[in-house]
Amino acid sequence: MKKIFLLITLAIFALISCKQKNKDLTKPEVLTAKLEFVSNDILPKSINNLKNKGTGSVDYSNSIHVKFKNINIGDCVWTDGFWADKFELAEKVMIPNMGKILTGDTGFALNNFKIAAGLKKGKHEGMFWHDGDFYKWMEASLYIYAINKDEKILKEIDNYIDIIGKAQLENGYLQTQITIPEKQPFSEVKYHEMYNSGHLYISALTHYRLTGKRNFLDIAIKHANNLYDVFQPQPKKLARFGFNQVQIMGLVELFRTTKDNRYLELAEIFINMRGKSKVRVDPTVSYRNIGDMTQERIPLRKSKEAVGHAVLALYYYAGAADVYAETGEQALIEALDRIWGNIVNQKMFITGACGQKHDGGSSHRDFVHEAFTIDYEMHNANAYNETCANLCNAMFNYRMMSVKGESKYADVIETVMYNSALAGIDLGGTNFFYTNPLRRSFDHKMGGTDYPTRVPYIPCFCCPPNLVRTIAKLSTWAYSLTNNGLAVNLYGGNKLETHLLDGSKIKLKQKTDYPWDGAVSFTIEGCKNDAFDILLRIPKWAQNSSISINGKKENIELKGGEYTTINRKWKAGDIISLNMPMKYELVVGHRKIEEIRNQAAIKRGPVVYCVETPDLPKNTNVLDVYLPSDITLTSQKLVGFLGGLTTLKGNILLTSDKDNDMYRTLKKQTWKPFEATFIPYYAWSNRGVSEMTVFMPIIWK
Repeated sequence: MKKIFLLITLAIFALISCKQKNKDLTKPEVLTAKLEFVSNDILPKSINNLKNKGTGSVDYSNSIHVKFKNINIGDCVWTDGFWADKFELAEKVMIPNMGKILTGDTGFALNNFKIAAGLKKGKHEGMFWHDGDFYKWMEASLYIYAINKDEKILKEIDNYIDIIGKAQLENGYLQTQITIPEKQPFSEVKYHEMYNSGHLYISALTHYRLTGKRNFLDIAIKHANNLYDVFQPQPKKLARFGFNQVQIMGLVELFRTTKDNRYLELAEIFINMRGKSKVRVDPTVSYRNIGDMTQERIPLRKSKEAVGHAVLALYYYAGAADVYAETGEQALIEALDRIWGNIVNQKMFITGACGQKHDGGSSHRDFVHEAFTIDYEMHNANAYNETCANLCNAMFNYRMMSVKGESKYADVIETVMYNSALAGIDLGGTNFFYTNPLRRSFDHKMGGTDYPTRVPYIPCFCCPPNLVRTIAKLSTWAYSLTNNGLAVNLYGGNKLETHLLDGSKIKLKQKTDYPWDGAVSFTIEGCKNDAFDILLRIPKWAQNSSISINGKKENIELKGGEYTTINRKWKAGDIISLNMPMKYELVVGHRKIEEIRNQAAIKRGPVVYCVETPDLPKNTNVLDVYLPSDITLTSQKLVGFLGGLTTLKGNILLTSDKDNDMYRTLKKQTWKPFEATFIPYYAWSNRGVSEMTVFMPIIWK
């Protein structure tokens, strides 16, 4: 009662104080003041005092503005099929391989921490954001531990935590790219201190949530407290430090675990800072990192489009969605709705990829790099589509799906994961792409992060650990907890054992050969006696789907692009069968996308297909390929081909026109029919250097 009385007294005092200062409590810039006023002396400072410790990769357990709550890490385990195979590859190949790179003399990330800790002599090597890449790899390893319970992983991680702790300064600051060369902290945005900070927090929280050990979390808390002390006063000279804002997501997660309001307050400060400064070069910001490039021209709440560096942007938007989940501020979610619509309807590729160009101009004509550019500017051969940006798109959509409980966001997650995400790594799990164009020719002029085929090490090593941590935690996105039940977001062979929001247990098994087959079955193995909801996502492409329960077809209208809710008293042994007709379709783009006018791509279910030169006649270029509008395609599941996948075969037309004149008089062409094999886009470039295209010109029949 004393605490309640004190809270009421403080609230009245705050209202009087704001009235005296003529402040409007609904304005975004004073929302942080409201949060700060809930005294940290009242809320528990120590996480040891907390009764509910969420263990989700994103913890929505106490987020009141979220419709879909998370399941905990390890509640869902892939058992067979597509994602089980990818998880096993991550466990046995991807993570061990990346560990050798990052802890060795090629990737030298661990060396940087050792040097900063005084355990080794040398200079800092690698990109400014290399600390964050190491934290991501640690996070991925922990997701694997959550499933296989291999204590060797924890022992290894604890050894790294000890080194990282020794590299941390007494005041909590920890950035090897700054402390090794003894630069001034927060002297220039290009050093990516915010990126490294966010990944530190997320990795440390993952470790704590899975182990209950505080050794890594205490490093993160000490670091975040330093960040708060530096940025909470909002000094003008640091007003533009919003570069690569992973720290927003990390700070919100720290708040969720510790209940320390300062972290949520600081997360919102970083959002509020954007758009307040003049767009010009100054000692902290070079000419390459100003304006739309770093999302600093327009305040987020007034934004209508996605701008600038695609990775920076999507981390920023994901962080803002996390803040909304805690504050419920309408202006934030309205802005994110507008931005999401702009991405999906004007700037996202068919593969779910983001980042239209290596370099270009924004709608305000600011220089932008690896970026969202103007609407409908969708280059196939020159598309940037950094693997990180594609993965960040999935992260942003997971948060929007959770907040709003709508199927369209899960559709985007699925599109990314089956296409532009997996394209970033080869089928063996050891070679990587940084950029992911939709067309590649032998004569393409490579940029600094382009490669003719995947390579074992990329000096800018941000994408590989980002990809493997997403694969490793994807099972935590497969299901969500709803107000009265369970939502199925992603399909794949798995078993789920979790608690619904009312505390009751549910156990089920999912069997399917998705994405190659649209038949999915769920067997209830245990649940409460009372009626509850099971929400099944019907992808937008899955028209004419049907549901049967215990062999009897249900008279339920299923709409593509929506969740279908089934409410009943379930019992152990109940079987839900969902059948989604897996048909191929030719997909065309908006008429304003100049590059693909009168062209089409092939899609079957969630998988985008391409044609690659190993499947064409010798000396045939992908630009010679034309697609008959009435093409008939047959599907074939091949167990031993490219890791096991479904190919499509159909007759295309090849042109013999090799004229290289810039412009020429139109002449009738001659065509040669050829039965081509189309493979999933993610599987291209696994047979040596090749050409590839997703979109092909149409010959109308």
